[in-house]
Amino acid sequence: MILIGIIGRIGAGKSTVARLLAEHGARVIDADRIAHEVLHDADVRRLLVERFGPGVIMGRLPPDAADIDRKALAGIVFGPTAAHRRALAALESIVHPRVHKRMEALLAGIAEEERSHGVEPVVVLDVPLLVRGGWLDRCDRIVVLECPDDVRRARIAARFSGPQIDAREASWNEQSPQALPAGKTATVDTSRDPAYTQSQIDRLWSELSRRSHS
Repeated sequence: MILIGIIGRIGAGKSTVARLLAEHGARVIDADRIAHEVLHDADVRRLLVERFGPGVIMGRLPPDAADIDRKALAGIVFGPTAAHRRALAALESIVHPRVHKRMEALLAGIAEEERSHGVEPVVVLDVPLLVRGGWLDRCDRIVVLECPDDVRRARIAARFSGPQIDAREASWNEQSPQALPAGKTATVDTSRDPAYTQSQIDRLWSELSRRSHS
């Protein structure tokens, strides 16, 4: 298994790069998608209501039957105050271990397929906080996305408020590595149009294909 980790700030294009690699045949493990799935767990919903109150539940259904209002939850945990930071830490303590467990299970399943079929897969970890999650040292290659701040923030301005963007940036800064492993880091410029990004991913995939067949 060739394990690729993607590092980039919010709005830098991690999902786009993961999708382009998937189009080449990579398997993508999307931590955000898994986190959304985790929010459907009855135990998680109960813990979130206990910690943040019934306002994080959509509608009037019981907590074990209703969906989490992710927008309301984001308003509680992303912001400039110490209370926001404490709330984010509480949310992460509930969600992250469950996401990590599911990711490990997916990787174990892919490894079993590799043993059975003898084909070395390329697996992409699309994880917002790759370093904090403890995945950096597990990766065979690190793809670092470079994109100017003004371009990134323009991309996400319609999705998040200014304070929420700042809070998400701060969370990323806390886990940004001081130094990346030498010899296994590739840089992708995601500041321009999709075709420009795709040409870089095509070259990266050619390199990975040579390695997997060597």
